[in-house]
Amino acid sequence: MRFKSFWMACVVIIMGSAAVAQETRRPSHCLAIADATPGAAYIQKAAWTNPVPEYSVRINYVAHATFLLQTPGGLNVATDFTGFLGNTTLIPDVVTMNHAHETHWTANPDPAIPHVLPGWGPFGEGIEHHVDVGEMLIRNVSTDIRSTFGGTEDNGNSIFIFEVEGLCIGHLGHLHHEPNDQQYAAIGRLDVVMVPVDGGYTLPREVMVRIVDRLRSSVVIPMHWFSGYALDSFLEQVQDSFVIDRRDTSFIELSLRDLPSRPTVVVLRPQWLRDAQD
Repeated sequence: MRFKSFWMACVVIIMGSAAVAQETRRPSHCLAIADATPGAAYIQKAAWTNPVPEYSVRINYVAHATFLLQTPGGLNVATDFTGFLGNTTLIPDVVTMNHAHETHWTANPDPAIPHVLPGWGPFGEGIEHHVDVGEMLIRNVSTDIRSTFGGTEDNGNSIFIFEVEGLCIGHLGHLHHEPNDQQYAAIGRLDVVMVPVDGGYTLPREVMVRIVDRLRSSVVIPMHWFSGYALDSFLEQVQDSFVIDRRDTSFIELSLRDLPSRPTVVVLRPQWLRDAQD
């Protein structure tokens, strides 16, 4: 009987631990080096309206610098939100914005959006976000932008970082300078990063190449490229260090176990969201 009681107690402890684990967000390794799984393949699904597979995150390239991040639990997060995602009734749970140009923010976000996170604060002061929305932790690292008439607005842009399903995903926003050592340290190790590759409106292309080389993310997704020429020029400059994976789709689904064994640039085709038709 004593052995049976001990065994039953062990079962209760194990079941209790499992219940706690299910209620806890999978910790990311943002501030540590991640080991990629060699030979793993990306997960692909048919539409952005489908459920997201377990332990995965879906990244939809909507337009310009706007992405929609989706989680298995139904969380929807829009980056550099302009107020429009397409022909959809979707109201995101969280939106992030940067105000370098009107194509990165809106002054009138829908009041139904629970969390609106601007990437700037009072002029020159920046802003700090550390928002826990259950499945995802959202934080930011402030950087400078060019201000009106050629000046500088200190801390006027934010690199937003999304820790979700064990992954660390970064969006560089309208970055105007290479991060310093302190900012690189605050960013941490990004598994996936969205980078502007226009070559001039944000940063000269050679500087952006230097940034992605230093970040050494497993997956780099180009954005803010305006033309095929700008995109191709960026790809040409990174092809010796990164695998180039051009896709005909606007989204990709990733999990921690599916990161490529070599750093890879994944080219997605932007597409406005459209609700599924009956």
